[in-house]
Amino acid sequence: MNRELASDLAWGIGIVVLALAAKYARTLGYIEDETVTRIVMCAIGLMVAWFGNRMPKKFVPNASARRAARVGGWSMALSGLIYAALWVFAPTQVAVVGGSAAVILGIVVTISYCLSLRSKARTRPSP
Repeated sequence: MNRELASDLAWGIGIVVLALAAKYARTLGYIEDETVTRIVMCAIGLMVAWFGNRMPKKFVPNASARRAARVGGWSMALSGLIYAALWVFAPTQVAVVGGSAAVILGIVVTISYCLSLRSKARTRPSP
């Protein structure tokens, strides 16, 4: 198993374990239902930020792909951090709407930038 796959699995297993531990703490009366939700959703936001941070560090074959990975990495890392912060500090309705909007905006920025790079590459004259 390669290192990247191991870290991906660790994130998935970690979030499941965190969710189960939070649920157990709620069952014992230590925390409330909303706190369980906030803990798990914050962890998901941190996971999005983690993967976004890793995107630019991946080996890519050409300059356009590196630029796309850099922009995508920044947009996803920032949207994941905003998502996590909203789930920690904002009212639930704001966290749902704002967090979802942040992640969707990160995806839209990434896709838009990739499409703009693609259209620029198509308009360049061939040597």
